[in-house]
Order: sequence, then structure tokens, then C-alpha cells
Amino acid sequence: MTRTVALPTGERVPAIGLGTWKMGESAATRDAEVGAVRHAIDLGYRLFDTAEMYGEGGAESVLGRALGDALRTGAVRRDELFVVSKVYPHNADRDGVPAACDRSRKRLGLDVVDLYLLHWRGAVPLAETVDAFETLKAAGSIREWGVSNFDLDDLRELERLAPTLTAKSGRLHCATNQIYYALDERGADFDLLTYQRTLRMATMAYCPLGRGSLAKDATLRSLATARGTTAAQLALAWVLRRDDVIAIPKAVDRAHLAENIGAADLALTDEELAAIDAAFRPPSQRTPLAMV
Repeated sequence: MTRTVALPTGERVPAIGLGTWKMGESAATRDAEVGAVRHAIDLGYRLFDTAEMYGEGGAESVLGRALGDALRTGAVRRDELFVVSKVYPHNADRDGVPAACDRSRKRLGLDVVDLYLLHWRGAVPLAETVDAFETLKAAGSIREWGVSNFDLDDLRELERLAPTLTAKSGRLHCATNQIYYALDERGADFDLLTYQRTLRMATMAYCPLGRGSLAKDATLRSLATARGTTAAQLALAWVLRRDDVIAIPKAVDRAHLAENIGAADLALTDEELAAIDAAFRPPSQRTPLAMV
């Protein structure tokens, strides 16, 4: 995979990563999940997304075991990896953030989390969470921070917070907003993605294959057959048609892991984009941001 997306710092990260939602929920499946993540590393995955919420830390433990094995055997170097985790809203206060981050780092077996996100808005004032993130960054516990499930008004509030602005450029320190973005939920196309682009903020798309129906969609399957790909790959390629969007599909099956990463460098034609727009209409007005 050669496709990358730039963060506000200028660092480039892979355009496709592996999501771990629903991993680590059962002891009976953990060994298989560790094996799947380990196989993903062998396939070339280097960006991994998780959260303390997923399996109440179970997904972080699965990911940590797989990364630890790959690092020990020399299959990958730490500087090649980009690991994302998230803090619960109820842990997002000044004391809760560092404690939660410490737990996540322990489960992941990493000294530093590359990108740490607020999972969604809660009762803790945003300024307090941002201050805690900046403190973690200064201490070297995280490299960058960001948000998740933030709609336009949330981002505008974030932009107004003085601690989030750099002295030189006036740009947000916030590296990304992770949102549900897929052909079946493309409300962010109306104005949210454009606004984030003005902030030089990358978008991280979770559930980029939707709720499961996109891989079976008739339009996508017809287009995929014509060019020798799969409907899922076309759905991912559509999400990645923008140069500021990262996709993090979750997969455990080896065939699906290979299929997803293979979509990273797939470019859609104008004709394909027009056919997809006809089947999945662009939004004509602002709608509330979808969440799962």
C-alpha cells in the first residue's frame, strides 16, 4: 500500500488502517483475533485503531499482543506503526485522561500512543479535555490528539479554544476527527468535510463499509464486476476518493483483510463516481452526524 494522508503536522499516515471494534469481547475468540491482527501486519497494515471502550480494554489487549509479537520478531519496527486509541467521555477530565491513557498504554504494551482521541462529547468541558491532552503530549505519553463523532458545532467550539491554536499558524492542534462516513451515511459531505479541510484536519472514517449492506449492493457489484474488483473495494475507494480521508474498516477474515488493503490504491473513474452518486445521493442539506 502506497497511499497516505497528511496530518496537520505534515506527517503522512496510511490511508487504510485496521479497526478493532468488537474485538476482545470474548476470551474464546481472542487468540483468533490476535492472529488476524498479526496477519494484517504481514499484509502491510501499519495503522491500527482501537479504544478503551472496545471490549472494555479487550481490543487494546488483542492489539497489544499482536503488535508485541511483531515487534519482538522483527516483522515491523515501532516507528513504522501508527496506533490510535480513544478515551471514554466520562474519563475525559483532567485526572481521568492521564489515568485512562496509562491503562491503554499498558494494555497496548506501548510507551507512547501515536494518536489519542476523545471518543465522543460528554459532560466534561471540552477545554478541560484539551488541556489534559496537551499535558499528555508534553509529557510524551501521546504524540498527537484528536476527536471523534464531532459535528460542525462541536468543531467550531473546539476551534474557539485558545489552547488548541498554534502560535505560528493559528491552526488546530487537533489531528483528526473520526466519524461514521460511508456511502450509506454521507451526510458529512454537505459541509463537515469541507470545514475540516479548512482546518487541515484529517478525517478518519469508521464503518467505511457501512452497516454490512454495501458489499452486497447491486450497483457496486455491477461496477466491481466490470473492473475485476469487489463491491467492498469500490465502497472503500469511494471513501478514499478524497486525499484527506483515512479509512479504518474492521476485519478478521484473512480474505477480507487482503481485500480491504487492496482498495487503498484503487482510483474510481468519473463514470463510476457518477453511477455511485446516482445510487447513493449526495446530501442536499445538513443532517445530524451519524453514530454507531
